Amino acid sequence: MGKREEVISKLRGVPEGLPSVEEVRAMLAADPNLKCVVCYARISFDGRVKDAHGIEDQHRDMTEAARRFGWLVVYRYTDNDKSASKESVVRDDFEQLLADLTTGTTPEGYPIHGVMAVNDDRLYRRPSDWERYLKAFTSHEGRVYHDSNGIQDLYAEGFEIKGLVGVAMSLSETRKKQRRSRNSHRSRAIRGQSVSAWRPFGWEDDKVTLRPKEADAIRKAVHDVIAGASISEITRQWKEAGYLTSRGNPFQYQTVKQVLMNARLCGYREIKGELVRDGDDQPIVGEWEPIITPKQWFAVTAKIRERGGGTGMPRGGLVHKYLLTGILRCGNVLEDGTVCNNKMIGIKANDWLKYEHAYMCKKTVDGGCNKTYKRGDKTDEVIEELVIAKLESDAATKAQEVPDWDKAEALERALKSRRELERRWHDDEDTDIDDETFFRNLPVLERRIKELRADQKAHEALKAEAEEATGDIRKSWKSKTLTQKREAIKKVLSAVIAVPGGKGNKTFDPDLLKPVWRTS
Repeated sequence: MGKREEVISKLRGVPEGLPSVEEVRAMLAADPNLKCVVCYARISFDGRVKDAHGIEDQHRDMTEAARRFGWLVVYRYTDNDKSASKESVVRDDFEQLLADLTTGTTPEGYPIHGVMAVNDDRLYRRPSDWERYLKAFTSHEGRVYHDSNGIQDLYAEGFEIKGLVGVAMSLSETRKKQRRSRNSHRSRAIRGQSVSAWRPFGWEDDKVTLRPKEADAIRKAVHDVIAGASISEITRQWKEAGYLTSRGNPFQYQTVKQVLMNARLCGYREIKGELVRDGDDQPIVGEWEPIITPKQWFAVTAKIRERGGGTGMPRGGLVHKYLLTGILRCGNVLEDGTVCNNKMIGIKANDWLKYEHAYMCKKTVDGGCNKTYKRGDKTDEVIEELVIAKLESDAATKAQEVPDWDKAEALERALKSRRELERRWHDDEDTDIDDETFFRNLPVLERRIKELRADQKAHEALKAEAEEATGDIRKSWKSKTLTQKREAIKKVLSAVIAVPGGKGNKTFDPDLLKPVWRTS
């Protein structure tokens, strides 16, 4: 149990040192004026430190107030890091409080004569919660309620309306704060300022200057993903290298994906997945140092999205141990004159051999002929050399095969049309554009602009991927993972036919490996 969980555990349930239920009931019989109260503490955000100091302060204040009144705290309810204004958030201890108020006792059987909170907005911020709380509280007579305004009489006539007014004011203030926060966030985004609450991975604490080691790791990961590496492989590499997130946690699949898909990497600002643009419809460039180019970012995000049906989620599947498993096919001619053509499998070689693995056709019971066997290291070496040579010959022309985007003028026309439509709508002297005309035409233009931007983004990704392919292929091949190499091989080869070498221990013959190239 972590330190925060340990603190929360101590601040939840029966306080330490409280007499037993029987002893408390005896105390009540001796002193009818004694009140057994429960305390409720809640905070929406536990802060960056995550040490539960907010609820700890609340319970300390309530315990001190109970001592002054001579009340006995018999139970503590605690909802840490939970909002009271969001309908989607379930506050477990608040729900438990309502249930216990209705029954009249705590889970251990202590009677409940009152409730304490540092402020009423700790308990409720929505009208429905206020109504539920009031109903549960007043289900028994004679209870007391205490908050920052002192002792309140929740049974008084008109208090229900008073409470609803207070909730409405609190809710209104909450929404104003949210609007101010959103407006401030967008204003800072338009100015290109960093709005990260935490230090982004790859940057120093000032959120502007690059942290070289992390930035290099991101650059390599982007390059590898564009070249075919999976997010799972990058996650494993970062874990092995000992990288931690900005919050000090080991990287997981989702956190690595979030890092690589963040527009901050190329210097752009985005809000809820949309790039923030200026008046000329150009992406806002932030004040921080970028790690990669926009083209590289478009390429890596496109690669991630195209996996897992566009969700970027891992799809699973087989993870092969040997380079050419399933790519090699048996070229043995059978008795009926046909070729076996069965996919060959990789196997661990016998210990007395000089090489570690081999490829063989499956046994007859598994659909193969079991007649073809190839030494693994030599076979891999030959095919890798063929593939590298092919990639090098293609790389020189690959980038040239992707022409410049030819829809820039169409996008500019659509943007100009939208600006003109908005101008005429805002112009009081222009009677041609009324509300109905404006809102009928605007969605058409918005949809066209969105389609063109998506097409531009896909084209930029294709261009970046093509430019990545023009690098030092032979040098980068050595640093590729097994999965990346297999993906590269399958892009240029449909299969490799392995012809048997005949009986006996023959010298390895590379001419017996027949590549079947893809014709694009």
